[in-house]
Amino acid sequence: MKHFATLIGAVATAAVLSGTALAQDVTLRLHQMLPPQATIPAKAITPWAERIEEQSEGRIKIELYPTMQLGGAPPQLFDQAKDGVVDVIWTVLGYTPGRFPKSEVFETPFMVTTGEATSRAFQKYVEEYAMDEFADVHLIAVHTHGPGLFHMKDPIEKLEDIKGKKVRGGSRIINELLISLGAEPVGMPVPAVPEALSKGVIDGTTIPWEVTTALKSSELVHNHTGFTGDHGLYTQTFAVVMNKDSYNNLPDDLKAIVDANSGVEVAAEFGRAMDMGDEGGLKVAQDLGNNIITLDADETARWVEVSQPIIDNWIAGTPDGQMLFDAAKALVDEESSM
Repeated sequence: MKHFATLIGAVATAAVLSGTALAQDVTLRLHQMLPPQATIPAKAITPWAERIEEQSEGRIKIELYPTMQLGGAPPQLFDQAKDGVVDVIWTVLGYTPGRFPKSEVFETPFMVTTGEATSRAFQKYVEEYAMDEFADVHLIAVHTHGPGLFHMKDPIEKLEDIKGKKVRGGSRIINELLISLGAEPVGMPVPAVPEALSKGVIDGTTIPWEVTTALKSSELVHNHTGFTGDHGLYTQTFAVVMNKDSYNNLPDDLKAIVDANSGVEVAAEFGRAMDMGDEGGLKVAQDLGNNIITLDADETARWVEVSQPIIDNWIAGTPDGQMLFDAAKALVDEESSM
């Protein structure tokens, strides 16, 4: 009986220890808007998730849900993470105008250089000046895409050509920019672009090269206009964030793995994926024989001049606007010079 009791005790102890180990295992649901073959899901989100699973030796499992499979619309993604509907999201900050006013500075005209350099700058900027905008979530990383351009049914070869055109804009700043250029902005999340183009709801769109492959937009419109110089006309800002409770409930060793896969290097990784995606998107348009236009330095200077009021308005309408703009610009210049 004594040996039997010892055996029962050992089994019970093992069960408790096993239950403790199992209690530390966690499944995180990651929700985002794009199809899995798009650049960020395929080249940034999936490798990030796989790295965390590997480093945690399988104790963290990340389930990937693309194309809003868990419900809702893209502008609701940030709140889905905040409210615990899902554990992790990737989203466009500009889908909720006015919610991230300090982060918006990275969307101002001719701020962006490359996706990687600007994403490094953006992450450092947020950590220094704008963490309060992410107080309701646990921030993994922020990033941008590379130099923005126009994808249009009709060619844009000079400033006057954009006037009166219905153009999809992805954020408040970009829509204000379109108005200043004489275009008619039409706001919509990026997954809605192909249908809007095919039905004639819009004449063109503001998206980076990298997402054109997933949207097949280069098959729908055949004119693409970019700018001379190191800076693109616009970019959009993105974030990967985690529900605070989902993070706080992790044991310390698993928190450390999430932390090791957060911050500047992750921001750079996502930005770098955008840059590589730009190369692929450009090649698709070239292979289709599309009309790829780069405005020369003199014409680009006209667009710089016309877009300056957008910068001035952002500075005037944002507390400490001049300081924040100067800080963002300095960080972009610093990261772009390396």
